[in-house]
Amino acid sequence: MNKPHDPKADNQAKTLYGSDIIADALREQDFPYICLNPGASYRGLHDSLVNYLGNETPQIITCMHEEHAVGIAQGYAKVTDKALAVAVHSNVGLMHASMGIFNAWCDRIPMVVIGATGPIDAAKRRPWIEWIHTTTDQAEIVRGYTKWDDQPGSPEAAVETIRRGTQLANTRPMGPVYLTMDVSIQEQELTERPQFDPIEKFRTPENPEPPAGALEAAIDILAKAERPFIFCGRSSRCEKAWAERIELAEILNARTCAHMKLPAGFPTTHPAFIGETGWRLKGKVLEAIENADAVLMLDWLDAGNALKLAFPQGKPRPPVITVSNDFQIHRGWNMDYGGLPAVDVNIPTVPETAVTRLLEGLRPLRKKPAPAAKRVWKATAPAKSGPIGLMDLAHAFSLASEGRKITITGRPLGWPTNANVIEHPFDFLGHTGGGGLGAGPSIAVGAALGLREIGSDRLTVAILGDGDYTMGLTSIWNAATEKLPLLFLVANNHSYYNDEEHQIKVAHKRARPEENAPIGQRMQGPEPDLGALARGLGLEAPEPVTDLADLPAALEQALDRVAAGAAVVLDVRVKQEYIHAPMQEFD
Repeated sequence: MNKPHDPKADNQAKTLYGSDIIADALREQDFPYICLNPGASYRGLHDSLVNYLGNETPQIITCMHEEHAVGIAQGYAKVTDKALAVAVHSNVGLMHASMGIFNAWCDRIPMVVIGATGPIDAAKRRPWIEWIHTTTDQAEIVRGYTKWDDQPGSPEAAVETIRRGTQLANTRPMGPVYLTMDVSIQEQELTERPQFDPIEKFRTPENPEPPAGALEAAIDILAKAERPFIFCGRSSRCEKAWAERIELAEILNARTCAHMKLPAGFPTTHPAFIGETGWRLKGKVLEAIENADAVLMLDWLDAGNALKLAFPQGKPRPPVITVSNDFQIHRGWNMDYGGLPAVDVNIPTVPETAVTRLLEGLRPLRKKPAPAAKRVWKATAPAKSGPIGLMDLAHAFSLASEGRKITITGRPLGWPTNANVIEHPFDFLGHTGGGGLGAGPSIAVGAALGLREIGSDRLTVAILGDGDYTMGLTSIWNAATEKLPLLFLVANNHSYYNDEEHQIKVAHKRARPEENAPIGQRMQGPEPDLGALARGLGLEAPEPVTDLADLPAALEQALDRVAAGAAVVLDVRVKQEYIHAPMQEFD
């Protein structure tokens, strides 16, 4: 993006400003990018990024909306497990960004959000505009869903703020931080360059080791278990940790499940895997849990309510081991922490560290069985012609993506469970976190950016509902500006269908006509032309797919174009329905 011809080296003998010091503090964190929508409250920092640093490390990614800037940072961190920098303009930009920050908070995603404000010193404010853009305690807007916030009073203090904020954001349980930079400290002239301790002195701390007593108790329970069950919850994208989770399941002869709203936790083709689940435990997943003689919960989302659903009061329950340090950031503003789990052993660290130590204790006690054959994935070609259902789309996508290295950044509500082959931690990156509609497109852009940053040749695919796509639409422009290979596969039912289902349920309960459920829900009269919108933003978009007969070829062609480096939007017209069933059934 537009690198100036004469960066930092030409500025050494000239006046130094506070924002130059702040820019240096961002560079030393090795942020490759800073996502932003321009704003006057950080005009000084913007100048420093461009004319002092030369628009390199970090490089500016110009976004059309602050919420998209945050979403791109969220998608990037879903791949890299590292915070990216974001800048938002004053109170108005922060209010735009707040939904994205809430998503990142619920998703336990790190990011460093640089905010700004008009001068706190009223004597320095420009009339009107800097008065409405100056807020006392601006961070209060997002304090309930950030790990930390600060408003330093000098450029020197801003360096410590960025160092502390980045360290906190990247320490698990991870989350966003919000750092407010007063216009005055950005534009302050400095007579000499401040001196600081080297950045190497401020590394992110390592994850804590499990307490010896709790670890010993967990090993004792698992060593004796014959039918253990493992809830594979929040985890990093580390391949070593992925392999160790598989080894733990094999050594225990355990059954496992993964959460459909979390990034990939266990391979769906492994014989230990029973299925994906949300908060509704049912079918073979519930049967396996009920049949277990030990339960291990690896940072499971809403562990307390999962246990209540599986083992209601008065029902016999096996010993339960939980591994999580999520409690360290539970706050009072929102109840994203879920129910309080009743457990027998509590290991307060991250799953990766705990699994390593559990394996060290269990290997001498339990013999690892011979490797089992992978499950054969069953996807069937759709019928020759006719309207397209969500299950049809899931089967067709499974067939079209076979043999390709694909990262799925999200799936729409109503998508069937067990519908995607997941054999690597990058195969599926989970949900938006906070359920914020409109985040799917920008998260996909960020994920593609992260994959490029780590040198991956994977294809990025966002399977979106049309509501998510249209609400987050302008963020797809960044797929074009950054030349990212990316497929936006839109399951387009012309409706905010989740609420249609709610209206049907309300109508049944109140004995009112369910045929009125679509009123106020449909995107019709006229229907938005999703392909035309995409082409106007610089992406490729073939004609909409309306018939089953055309679906396989359209998916193959779209994936081929992405493999060739293109950003593509494929509009697939689907029935108004949700699939309340798995695509694959596992024993």
